[in-house]
Amino acid sequence: MIIEIDSLQFNILVDEEKLNSEKIPIIFLHGFTGSSNDWQFIFDKLPEKFLPAAIDLIGHGKSSSPVELDYYSPLAITNQLNNIFTKLGFEKVLLCGYSMGGRAALNFAAQFPYKISALILESVSKGLSTEEEKTERLKNDFALAEKIKNEGIDNFINYWMNIPLFGSLKKLPEEKYKSIIKSKLNNSVAGLSNSLRGFSTGNMNIDLKEFNKYDIPVLLITGRLDEKFTNINKSFVKEFKNAKHEIIKNVGHNSHIENEGEFISIVNKFLQNYF
Repeated sequence: MIIEIDSLQFNILVDEEKLNSEKIPIIFLHGFTGSSNDWQFIFDKLPEKFLPAAIDLIGHGKSSSPVELDYYSPLAITNQLNNIFTKLGFEKVLLCGYSMGGRAALNFAAQFPYKISALILESVSKGLSTEEEKTERLKNDFALAEKIKNEGIDNFINYWMNIPLFGSLKKLPEEKYKSIIKSKLNNSVAGLSNSLRGFSTGNMNIDLKEFNKYDIPVLLITGRLDEKFTNINKSFVKEFKNAKHEIIKNVGHNSHIENEGEFISIVNKFLQNYF
């Protein structure tokens, strides 16, 4: 379904017939260059009491890709999510986000903790510690944004999928890997370049003080082969009042893609423990 927010369109994957049910909403947020379709594999594997939905974030998939950078800031994306949840009739949501989508989920939770029933964060950090690190990250992300504008989507996706962070994806069956690439190619120059500039980790400033006043369960998931984010989350888990960190063996940054079965098992165990 398509929802309009402030003259922008957002694509939502959800069973519209169940929107007014008593089921617990669980919202899935994709990573950079991804889309809501990335999460379809888990929809029918969740406990019956949950209502899954996935959103194409601004600049991705079938959602709008405006040229104005203001629509891509952390505050703008948080407000977009809040308006989407309100239109869907969700007073409280369980957010599950991967990488960039995880940062969007975390940023929303920090601003609206009373609207969160739980958080599932895959391969996520809350941002950078020093101004020097933020400045360097912004510089790098702006350079990548220019690369997209100058070289186009095809060349950028080829470059992006060959960085070391995604190396373990090459172990996937060829057809599955090709389908991932094909999906990413459906994004636009304006959407991806503005996402990098507006929602860069260098622009994040997430404060968990308000969130930790609530006893909200948090699940952190990383892949063992992704040493950087596994180490980040080993420390990150301590910043939450009620959190657990699960590490999936033999996978990298995209654990939900590389080992769907294990990812589903970990998520469902978490859900069954708290709901």
